[in-house]
Amino acid sequence: MLNKQQKFGNKGESIAARHLKRQGYRILEQNYRTNLGEIDIIATDRDTIVFVEVKARKSGRFGDPKWAVTPRKQRKISMVALHYLKATQQDHVKARFDVVSISGAGSSPGIELVKNAFELAYT
Repeated sequence: MLNKQQKFGNKGESIAARHLKRQGYRILEQNYRTNLGEIDIIATDRDTIVFVEVKARKSGRFGDPKWAVTPRKQRKISMVALHYLKATQQDHVKARFDVVSISGAGSSPGIELVKNAFELAYT
């Protein structure tokens, strides 16, 4: 059974996936998990594989959600992305990291897509 925070997170990821589809992305995976960590959404945008981190907040009390993708989180996402590329034998394709920031809990939350939000970080 999911708690309120998990339900809110799932709702945010669904909103993000719909937004990405409207932007022309094709969703390949959602909640891709390994023993290294998780990537919220893996999609393609034309000829590029995109690893998407979704951050949602009900209010602006703690700042813009996109700033919650810390260097530590970037390293973790990078490791999982490299694992995915190797496991799917796609280590030769173009890839990037995007962040979808969702602000507000109402019927029309603010959605911001930050393309190429950070570089590969694995050190």
